Amino acid sequence: MKLISRRAFNLAAAALMAAPRLAWPDSGKAPMSLDHVILGCHDLDAGIEYVFQRTGVRAAPGGVHPGAGTKNALLSLGTLRYLEIIAPDPLQPASADPRHVASLMDPKPGSRARPDGSTLNWTSLTLKDDKDGVLPFFIEWGSTSLHPSVDAPTGCRLTDLWISAPNPGDLRTLAAKLQLEVQIRQSDETRLAATIVGPKGAMSLLSR
Repeated sequence: MKLISRRAFNLAAAALMAAPRLAWPDSGKAPMSLDHVILGCHDLDAGIEYVFQRTGVRAAPGGVHPGAGTKNALLSLGTLRYLEIIAPDPLQPASADPRHVASLMDPKPGSRARPDGSTLNWTSLTLKDDKDGVLPFFIEWGSTSLHPSVDAPTGCRLTDLWISAPNPGDLRTLAAKLQLEVQIRQSDETRLAATIVGPKGAMSLLSR
């Protein structure tokens, strides 16, 4: 079996809840309103194994995104927070996922067919300029949709999430306008980074 190098993985995006929360247990250094982090990969099985080897928790298949050309697997990061491992679905034609489209664009409906036959629905709002993918999109789950963190495998938590950039002051100004409670650090490149801790250890994710 050929192993995929770490460079094959990309921390694609983070999503924030459209509505503020009243409480967030074990929030650590991550934004209180964070809903989920997306880890993009070329092959879903390889992505699941990559995360399992580093955290000790195996993500469960979440289903497919009809019309988006992708499928995913999920693991819980605590109450109303989760990691989404996403990859192309070979049974669907390739298509641009609207959540990765880089003021705000019009709200877009989305859905995912779960393995149990039920369907999750949501509405997302993306930024026209997401600064090369480091800024989040916003999501509001359908009133009848079960939040993905509820029945996803448990045992992991998000301990840190931050943005780094050559000119952090500009990003801090924009983040303040968007009311994003996110750490912004100085670096040579604009990156989104996260640390997830599981029973086996810590996994660091860095966008490229």
